Order: sequence, then structure tokens, then C-alpha cells
Amino acid sequence: MGKKRIMLVGLLVLSTILAACGSYKFEPEMSIEVEDFSFTNQNNKQVSLDSLKGQPWLAMFIFTNCNSICPPMTYNMTDVQKSLKDEGVKDYQIVAFSVDPEVDSPDVLKDYLKTYSVIDDSKWQLLTGYKQQYIEQFARKSFNSLVKNDPNSDQVVHMSSFYLVNADGVVVKDYDGATNVPVETIVADMKALTK
Repeated sequence: MGKKRIMLVGLLVLSTILAACGSYKFEPEMSIEVEDFSFTNQNNKQVSLDSLKGQPWLAMFIFTNCNSICPPMTYNMTDVQKSLKDEGVKDYQIVAFSVDPEVDSPDVLKDYLKTYSVIDDSKWQLLTGYKQQYIEQFARKSFNSLVKNDPNSDQVVHMSSFYLVNADGVVVKDYDGATNVPVETIVADMKALTK
């Protein structure tokens, strides 16, 4: 009786594992078209919406003077990138829009990125080269995200989400980028969108 029970449990476990393999189906939760743009990255090169099309990308809003959520967000994104590499995902970009463009020149953004253990910085596009007012409306229209200058400090209020943008330039999902980052889900979603 004991052997039959063990075999039955083993078969149930095996069938569950086999059923789970390859059965992940990506479900979009949002559908917001990203406005056309062309900004300057940390290497002083132009990055546009058109240049990003054809592959999925992860977006976030950060700034280098941030004394709260930006450092953990950037660190968490390096973790996501490591997991993407471990899973063999190659066709993607990570796009960080500076919410403090007056301070965040390309050189400042380049130095900021160097302070993190980035496994492949060619995948990172840290963008600047626009006015503060512009990024506030761009974040709202293209990502349904809040960006607001704090008049009482040198800080900028912004959301801590990571946004998944599909190969057509449409935001399809967002995730917590600061605390409970669902790295496995992000990687599974990226894998689904790169197939």
C-alpha cells in the first residue's frame, strides 16, 4: 500500500511539472501607446521610440540625485537583467527616463550606471535631453505615471514601477520596482514577448 501511494504521489507531481512546462501564457494588463520620442542616452547617442521597436523593453523613471527609491530600483533592475541572462533572454532593452534632466547630463547618467553591477550596459538606455515639464506630461500620457518636481527640495516625486513595453511600443504591464519585485514574473513575461 505504501509503495502504491508513493508512486501515485510521484505521478501527480510529475504530471503537474509537465503541465506547467511551456504553459505560461502572457496576459497584458494595460494598453497605453508610448508617445513618439527621441532623447539622448548616457553615451550621447539618440534613442527613439522607433529604434526600440521590434523588441520588448523595461522602462522606469529615476534620477541620479535621488535619496529614496531610485537606488533600490536601479539595483533591482540589475537583478532582473541577471535573471534574463540566466534564462537566455537576449532581445530586450532597459530604458530609464531621468526625471531630473537639468542635472542628469549624459556624463552624469554614465557615472551613475557605473556605480551598479551591470552585467551588460549595452542593454541600458538612460535618457535625458528634455525639459522637466516635458517628462511630467510624457510620464502621464505614455505610462499613466506620476512625475512631479518637489518645489521644497532638490528631489522629484515619481512612481517606483517598472513598465513592460512590447515590441510595438505599447505599455502592457507594470510591476513594483522598489520592494516586492516579481523578478520571475518579469522574466517569464519578457520571455513570452520575445518569442
